[in-house]
Amino acid sequence: MNTICLQIFVSESGHQHGKLTYEWLLDTAQGLGIAGGSAFRALAGYGRHGRHDEGFFELAGDLPVVVEFFVDAAMADRLLQAITQAGQKLVYAKLPAEIGITA
Repeated sequence: MNTICLQIFVSESGHQHGKLTYEWLLDTAQGLGIAGGSAFRALAGYGRHGRHDEGFFELAGDLPVVVEFFVDAAMADRLLQAITQAGQKLVYAKLPAEIGITA
């Protein structure tokens, strides 16, 4: 099956509606009927807010988290629309993907 890998990049400590942003994203996606999603915490990273490394104590809790979903393009757009309507400005990537099961 051909699909989209939707990756949304958030801060580990970011919040939305009283929840951690990655938890809010997973709950919102589930509410839209998306079958599954995962959140991955980074060991280190850098981007528009500078560099973040797990080894720096003062940056604990501020590491990047990637929330990832494999969905069709229409569902990816629905989730991105829900994020926008909630007032979030999040970086995302849409990548072509193929999903299968090994025989």
